[in-house]
Amino acid sequence: MGIESALPEGIITTRLDKVINWGRKWSFFCYPFITACCGMEYMAAAASHYDIARFGAEFPRFSPRQADLMLVVGTISHKVAPVLRLVYEQMCEPKWVMAVGACACSGGFYRNYSVVQGADRIIPIDVYVTGCPPRPEAFLDGIMKMQAKVDTESILSRRN
Repeated sequence: MGIESALPEGIITTRLDKVINWGRKWSFFCYPFITACCGMEYMAAAASHYDIARFGAEFPRFSPRQADLMLVVGTISHKVAPVLRLVYEQMCEPKWVMAVGACACSGGFYRNYSVVQGADRIIPIDVYVTGCPPRPEAFLDGIMKMQAKVDTESILSRRN
């Protein structure tokens, strides 16, 4: 017994957060920041066999200004790190970042002076997809985890 019983038939009630987040989680516009071999697995996940379209993330954007989900795929060197930061800053809010592969998550097996030991040292990461390289199923699992994260966010308390 609530307000629904007082409304005419065909009227539903919900929260604004739920409606906006529902639209956001089913329409990711990905910006692939690909620097290494994990990019092949991303391409496999984006192809028809794995059908990334069922998660609403099938259209890659090649301008960060048109994207809301950055995919950091591959090794981040100290030389590339400022470019990664600049591209992230060019994205409009709301924006999310997914690190794909061991190198993007933690530097992978590159423990030397030239490799950043995780993209989270440069930009905030929302979801980590581990593996060297991660299988397309793992990438799709990362997309589902990102959808779950977006679904629980408040549109008023988004980070800057």
